[in-house]
Amino acid sequence: MTGIDFTVYKGSPNGKIVKGSTHKDLKPDEVLLRITHAGLCGTDLHYKDQDMGLSHEGVGVVEKIGSEVTFFKVGDRAGWGYLHNACLHCDQCLSGNEIFCPKRAMYGEADLDQGAFATHAVWREAFLFHIPDAISSADAAPLMCAGATVFNALALHGVRPVDRVGVVGIGGLGHLGIQFAAKMGCDVVVFSSTNSKRDEAMTLGAKEFYATKGAKELDIGRPVNYLMVTTSASPDWNLYLPIIAPMGTIVPLTVTEGDFSIPHMGLVGKGLRVQGSICPSRGLHVEMLRFAALHAIKPVIQKFPLTLEGIQEAIDKLEKGQIRYRGVLVAPGA
Repeated sequence: MTGIDFTVYKGSPNGKIVKGSTHKDLKPDEVLLRITHAGLCGTDLHYKDQDMGLSHEGVGVVEKIGSEVTFFKVGDRAGWGYLHNACLHCDQCLSGNEIFCPKRAMYGEADLDQGAFATHAVWREAFLFHIPDAISSADAAPLMCAGATVFNALALHGVRPVDRVGVVGIGGLGHLGIQFAAKMGCDVVVFSSTNSKRDEAMTLGAKEFYATKGAKELDIGRPVNYLMVTTSASPDWNLYLPIIAPMGTIVPLTVTEGDFSIPHMGLVGKGLRVQGSICPSRGLHVEMLRFAALHAIKPVIQKFPLTLEGIQEAIDKLEKGQIRYRGVLVAPGA
């Protein structure tokens, strides 16, 4: 099958976005997508000074399929997230946990010549996802990472409808975490630095809201069974450990450098669990999309043109904390 050259927007050593290109020959099990929408994630900021295609929240329309592709046809909408490939034969893959495959191909580590900030993409059919009709392509893009990440944190680690779930931070992850937890039937308690987002948190599904700036302690009545931390930096654990129920779970979704530090006795004295969590494997990713479609869960987005200037503007605004709450780049004519 004839190869294709397409435009890719990449990072550079000075952190500015540059226009590049790549060439792909379509393999029998691969799909060529024309990208229509791409999400901007905080993780992208970690790679904007690297010579690589940016964005891992891609949605597009199938333009060509390889000879062995059976699950997609030309004209279908499809998306992809952080995971690009896996061996499908190791213990992790065979147990449905291919996100932990030792040979996994992930954003920032593999396939650096392409990303969702591009005109097209070529991916293995097995790692693409059909977009439900009830979800627009613009809304689907942030679900590919942000939505999938918070859904995975809730669904994979035993959250039950009877649980009281705390969400720290109302941003790109937090505003989706509130919605997913609420629609799962949980009693959602939100923590944010100030009261400025109280009304929005309640509209998204929170039952209680607490402003934490300057607080020495929190009085929330019944403690939370589960605390999902979505802020860009780790919180003051001395403030939060007292409000977590014994044998409760902390899931820190913060992506940051350095060590994770938490008061030792506060952790062991209550039998708490700190649960590492990342993007989901494919099965949970599909469940997330079905759940979001069924319950009309949508990200709050700001749109920008999928152009060199549009990408740079979106990144600049994200760095300044001016995105509410996910940036979505829209291809010309989409």
